[in-house]
Amino acid sequence: MKRVLHRIDQVNTWIGQLFGWCALILTLFVTYEVFSRYVFKNPHAWSFDVMNMLYGALFMMAGAYTLGKDGHVRGDVLYGFFPPRVQALLDLILYILFFFPGVIALVWAGYNYASESFAINEHSTITADGPPIYPFKAIIPIAGFALIMQGIVEVVRCVQCLRDGDWPSREIDVEEVDVDKLKDMVNVTDADIQEADQYIARKGDKA
Repeated sequence: MKRVLHRIDQVNTWIGQLFGWCALILTLFVTYEVFSRYVFKNPHAWSFDVMNMLYGALFMMAGAYTLGKDGHVRGDVLYGFFPPRVQALLDLILYILFFFPGVIALVWAGYNYASESFAINEHSTITADGPPIYPFKAIIPIAGFALIMQGIVEVVRCVQCLRDGDWPSREIDVEEVDVDKLKDMVNVTDADIQEADQYIARKGDKA
């Protein structure tokens, strides 16, 4: 069982990392389109659709990845003060009452949405010859299914926390480092930073 859950974690981590490249592709594409529009005077009518689809794909497919890293926004005003078992109980209740019904509805509606789009060979209507959008719509139920699978993993984590009194470990991946952690990593103190600021200020005055 643990091996299966760990594999789901790994798959969703891999999916998140893969679709994370959409951010770079989108950045390069927007840069190219702006350059083409204002320098070469050659805008592309389909570029708006492609930008929307790239952003939408990144946004939807990153959902399960973010859930697996406990990265979704939560109301931490009181939650952070609760002991792990209370946190796990609250999470478990919310997963059962809201998360799974909502995501199952997303998969159901998304599947119908995508199947109709495939059936009519749907293309974008923003331009006269818009790109096909049925592959993009197919991402909706796929992303929802990934969320359901990751949600099952999170429910098991809640049960383990209720049993053991502490949260189990997660799949290791890159994470944002706050300022205090960064100071500890490079062995820099506030006094060192203040001294460096004063040194830079003195150099600026001399210049």
